[in-house]
Amino acid sequence: MRQRILTLGLILVARTLFAQEALTLDSTVPGHTGNSITAPVSGNAWIDLRQNAKPGAVQNAPDWVEAVTFIPAGTQADAAAPSVFRIRLARPGGRASVLFFRLFFNDQTAARPAIVAWDESGSQLLRSGPLGTGIDLESSESVMIPMHGITTIDVEVPGEGNSVRGAYLEWMSSSEMVHASGVGSQDAVPQPFAATLPLHAPAQDAEEFGTVTASLSADLIRIGSASSQAATFEFGLESQPLLALITFEIAGPRIDSPPEVIANGENVGPASLVMPGLADPGYRGEMHAIVSQMQFQYTGWLRAQKIVPVSALRTGTNNITIINGPNAAGAVIRATQIQLKYLWDKSDYILKPDH
Repeated sequence: MRQRILTLGLILVARTLFAQEALTLDSTVPGHTGNSITAPVSGNAWIDLRQNAKPGAVQNAPDWVEAVTFIPAGTQADAAAPSVFRIRLARPGGRASVLFFRLFFNDQTAARPAIVAWDESGSQLLRSGPLGTGIDLESSESVMIPMHGITTIDVEVPGEGNSVRGAYLEWMSSSEMVHASGVGSQDAVPQPFAATLPLHAPAQDAEEFGTVTASLSADLIRIGSASSQAATFEFGLESQPLLALITFEIAGPRIDSPPEVIANGENVGPASLVMPGLADPGYRGEMHAIVSQMQFQYTGWLRAQKIVPVSALRTGTNNITIINGPNAAGAVIRATQIQLKYLWDKSDYILKPDH
């Protein structure tokens, strides 16, 4: 059977600048005046992989993106073969040696994508394994790909490939990195747009400088905006803390309606989302017929935190409930944990007289 390949048109950018070249506002650039505007870098690329583009439509891409093709599952000799988005790349010069590859997709159990890297001869060098966790939400996952000898990256998707939305690529330079010993080297690598490091649920309760950190649940838990769709966690307190902080990660939040936290039946308010910069492709707009303003959902994982008033807690058994914000769609939370701050021998506080 003749293989049908759909090619997405590309407009090549003639000049390539690299995202890792950073300058401060006080830096002097030869040939530029002090108040000139720096041109956007092209060491990164957003590749739209949606299949609803008009025939002949083109998209901008830097010149190191040589070609993007789509091979539908039904056109291949192997009936069980997945659909394939094939991205051919040319490695730019300079220190760029590792490619940050973030894939945006609907995280369905039966259609979890995988990333495969090939060299010029067609030999497979790397395979990611299935991405995502099957949460059935718009999400994204990232991988770091050492690009030594790699010329082509495939995104393999079971079925028709309609669950894949796009890919964000950015070249990274490698160097010796110093990080805190308590943070894994992989977690310490700064990712584009990320405002925080990945959150992990502690394997066991830990105490440091008068602060106790305890896991409430490491599991993936689906939540909604109805009371029947809330997640409830039970824990015990031997003594009343001075301060309490709930932290978790959430996938697919509506950024103007974050999840709310309820402590022992008292709604203590919405959690604060740690937001990345607005250039992050993870922001996805939604328009509704009766609402004039576009609303945004984040298609990935964000950290959420909420200070719980200690007046809402008590010695003995306590319950913390997390419910999605009003009018928000379903979301999933993970790595839910609590921190409790107590007095210790080096506590820093002052006594201020009343006036």
